[in-house]
Amino acid sequence: MKQIRCATLEGFTAKEVTVEVSFVRALPGFTIVGLAQASIQESKERVKSALSAIDFKFPAQKITVNLSPSDLKKEGSHFDLPIALLIALQKSEYQFDDFMAFGELGLDGKLKDTASLFAVILSLAKEHHCKKLIIPKESAKKITKIPGLTLYPVETLDEAIRIFTQPEDAVKIVSEGTLAYPSVKIEGKSYYYTNDFPLDFIEIKGQEHAKRASLIAACGMHNILFEGSPGCGKSMSAKRLQYILPPVTLDEILEKAKRDALEGKEPDFSPQRPFRSPHASSTKASIFGGGSKNARVGEVSLAHNGILFFDEIPHFPKSVLESLREPLEDYRVLISRVNSKISYETKFLFIAAMNPCPCGNLLSRTKTCRCSELEINRYKKRLSAPILDRIDLYVQMAETNPEDKPSVSSKEMFATVLDVFRRQIERGQEEFNGKLSDRDITRFCTPDAEAQSVLETAIKRFELSQRGINKTLKVARTIADIDKYETISKKHLIEALQYRFR
Repeated sequence: MKQIRCATLEGFTAKEVTVEVSFVRALPGFTIVGLAQASIQESKERVKSALSAIDFKFPAQKITVNLSPSDLKKEGSHFDLPIALLIALQKSEYQFDDFMAFGELGLDGKLKDTASLFAVILSLAKEHHCKKLIIPKESAKKITKIPGLTLYPVETLDEAIRIFTQPEDAVKIVSEGTLAYPSVKIEGKSYYYTNDFPLDFIEIKGQEHAKRASLIAACGMHNILFEGSPGCGKSMSAKRLQYILPPVTLDEILEKAKRDALEGKEPDFSPQRPFRSPHASSTKASIFGGGSKNARVGEVSLAHNGILFFDEIPHFPKSVLESLREPLEDYRVLISRVNSKISYETKFLFIAAMNPCPCGNLLSRTKTCRCSELEINRYKKRLSAPILDRIDLYVQMAETNPEDKPSVSSKEMFATVLDVFRRQIERGQEEFNGKLSDRDITRFCTPDAEAQSVLETAIKRFELSQRGINKTLKVARTIADIDKYETISKKHLIEALQYRFR
């Protein structure tokens, strides 16, 4: 009995599957066992037709295909190729020990790409489970972005069979994982970025306080809340932030491409970090993930390594806002269902925008607020204290003024972000300032004597929680990095305290 390896997705993680085929003397038949879902059960007809297209004669025996481990649910039409290879080469002496095979078969024997194939192979590569891969030729362009793989791209089932019958003619590609984007090398590691700024901060007139806060947020990946009258530039600032975020590693680009593929999008392998902006009417399941049988990824996970933007945040359901606590604090969300329990990473920059009152005119110098005090209090209380405590930067934006002028471009801001990013890496940090653990805060966010005195006074005056203290120190660390200071000084801590919500 011969066997070849394949894999299936369980949430975001690929699980290795061994495909086995046996021929038994019995009434002719074709059976697939091992918790195979409908997409795999349908493989029988595709495999039969594809094998017939290369003049393969089915023996008068019962063919049983087993997918092991049998207690793992398996789905995906990419199991077609390994099943067909085992049947076609059952009587030969060839072994498949070092190979994994993936690909959906057409009725004429041609191999096709599948939506989940890139995600499966990337997950396997991260766990070092695969070296030699037989894949559809149309999948090769994406999969060559994953470094360290030996690929055998084929167009038809016949070509796949010839890899074993005529190995000297097999086309082999060793993937290097290179990208055609500008990069910067820090401590021997490459970080990719783009110089395109389709939405530029130069288009925002005035709002210097908001621009300064946006720069700090981008440099340290700090959560930020914009409050201001309608039309003052809250959403404009949020949408421009995505283009000045720090550069990314190849692993982060591949992880983004993996999520794009699972969402049904064609991966572009761009170093642009993800930007997700769900509407206030979105369901809790669509934001955090869910599903009646199999857990599905939601917006908080799709925003991993990028931005999650809640515009008009008080209009989001209370259950959604309170459920944000876990992903904002633990950078992970657990989806539990009867059939599956899956954990997703959720390390993102959270941006929120809100009006000062239901009508939006509370801070206006020219318009009259129509809201009662009760309505204003009810509106503001939709954001609980624990949620506000997880916000690093609170920015109250003024109304626009005809005399306001453009001041700083996104290109200039990104240059500062890149400089701060380099300082963080060279300092030995594995995380951005805004995502440092409690242990790393003690190590990297060290205030001098004057700053420590200011912090102790602020703790008593503003009744800062331990989380509030840590948030303040992390913001002060980023401000010090922007000013090129090794330690946090008094002026950095005072500015950081100005951004606390009180």
